[in-house]
Amino acid sequence: MSDYILHNYFRSTTSVRVRIALAIKGLDYDYKSYALLGREHKSKNYLKLNPQGLVPALETEDGKIITQSLAILEFLEETHPCPPLLPADIYGRARVRSLSQIIALDVHPLGNLRVLQYLETEFGADQKEKQKWFIKWSKAGMQALETRLQEQETGKFCHGDEPTMADICLYSQMFNNERFGLDMDDFPTIKRINQACQNIEAFAKSAPMQQIDAKT
Repeated sequence: MSDYILHNYFRSTTSVRVRIALAIKGLDYDYKSYALLGREHKSKNYLKLNPQGLVPALETEDGKIITQSLAILEFLEETHPCPPLLPADIYGRARVRSLSQIIALDVHPLGNLRVLQYLETEFGADQKEKQKWFIKWSKAGMQALETRLQEQETGKFCHGDEPTMADICLYSQMFNNERFGLDMDDFPTIKRINQACQNIEAFAKSAPMQQIDAKT
C-alpha cells in the first residue's frame, strides 16, 4: 500500500503540481480521480475530505488530509527534503516562493474552471469571451514572470540549475496557456525553462495526457 492517496483530476493544473512534486521526490501514491465536469468533486464523500470541494487533496497513511497545492508541496518538502524543491538559502527560498505565487495566486485562480463557469452562467460569456478573459490575466502574469526571470538568480531553471517549486508552477500553468491559445513568443525565458522541464521524467510523466483518467 502506498503512503499517500492523491485525490485529483488529470487536467487540473494544481493537481499537476502535486504529481510532479511526488515524482521528483520518488514517492509512491494511489491515484484517485474526480471528473470535474461531472462534478464528482462536489459529492458528499469528497466534501468530507475537502469541504472546499476542490482538487487536489493529499491523504496521508494515517488519514490526515492536506489541501491546497502549495501547502501540499511545502508539506512534502518538510517531510521529504531530498531532493529539494526550495533552495538552501533564505533569500533563495523567498524568491522561489514569490515566483511560484505569481502563477499560483495571481494567474491560476482567474482561469479556474469555477470562475470561467461563473462568467458563463452569470454574465452570458461565450467561449470566445472566456478565452479573452483568460488571456488577459494569464498574459499579465507571464509578463511579470518573464521580467522576474531576467534576474541573475535565474539559471537553467527559474532559480539556478535545478528545478524548484517555481518550475513546477510554471510548467503546470503552460498547459492552460496552450489550451486557451496564449501566444508565448513574447516570453522566451519562460519557453526555454518550460522546455527544460519537459525533458525531465518527473515532469513529463505528470502531464495531463499521461494520466489514466485522460484516456477514459
